[in-house]
Formats: sequence, C-alpha cells, structure tokens
Amino acid sequence: MSQYIDPNAGYTKGTTQEHDVTMKGRRLLDITGVKQVESFDNEEFLLETSMGFLSIRGQNLQMKNLDVDKGIVSIKGKIFDLVYLDEQSGEKAKGFFGKLFK
Repeated sequence: MSQYIDPNAGYTKGTTQEHDVTMKGRRLLDITGVKQVESFDNEEFLLETSMGFLSIRGQNLQMKNLDVDKGIVSIKGKIFDLVYLDEQSGEKAKGFFGKLFK
C-alpha cells in the first residue's frame, strides 16, 4: 500500500514561508525560507529564516547562490554544524547575537 503525501499541504502562500535545509555530501547546503542574511564569512553564516535564526559553521564557506525574492541561499564549503538559535524567556533577536559572540 502506497501513500501520497502532498509536500504543499498546509502551506498557504503569503503566510509563513516554507523552510527546508538540504545538505549534499557535507559540502553543499541549500536553504529555503531565508528572510535575511545577518552576517557571513568563510567560517560562519548567520541567517534569519522563517523558523528562527540559523547558524552554519564550517571551513572555507562561500555563498554559492542567493535569491532574495524566493528566500533561497546555497552555501558551499566544509560544513561542521547547523544550529538553530531559539528564543528563550522572551529575549529579543539582539540577545541571540550576544550569545553567539560571547
């Protein structure tokens, strides 16, 4: 018995942008649902996504593709970790940066 799952079910355009992270061989990262690129260098990217702030750390990181209209970012390089910086105790986004750069 096979079951079809509609990937767009429950997704209404214009409300919350869909967020997906796809990694290929730990060398290429495709991310959708990106609202803003906060900062980046060859060791770390900080992205604001529809699901919260996402920190990507690695080595020789480069932005391969950026499509602001569609909210798509592609990053190449050696990926070490992906971390979502969740809001805790009602802290504002400014608090994320404080934790990140301690």
